[in-house]
Amino acid sequence: MRQAKIFYKEDKAGVLTQHDDGSFTFRYHDEWFANSDKQGISLTLPKKQQEFHSKYLFPFFFNMLPEGSNKQVVCKHMRIDTDDYFGLLMTTAKNDSIGAVRVVKIDNK
Repeated sequence: MRQAKIFYKEDKAGVLTQHDDGSFTFRYHDEWFANSDKQGISLTLPKKQQEFHSKYLFPFFFNMLPEGSNKQVVCKHMRIDTDDYFGLLMTTAKNDSIGAVRVVKIDNK
């Protein structure tokens, strides 16, 4: 199991988890979900529910990934398998992402 904190601007919005079977869960933090002033991080992950499940990386997060030669360079230099979308996401979206959402790896030791 691997996890990442999801930040919206500078606030912790939730946690993205990749389970051992490869499926994913995104869960809004209780405080974020309870605060009516906080919006959903994506139109496809609305605050109508607190937890979402998917067999694959959610399209919202998948669309944050680099493509083409940029993906190849990152994967080669960071030694990430080109099919490890979650690993690539945690590497590329932790500091420098387009938009307000950042993805920061949680070290589960």
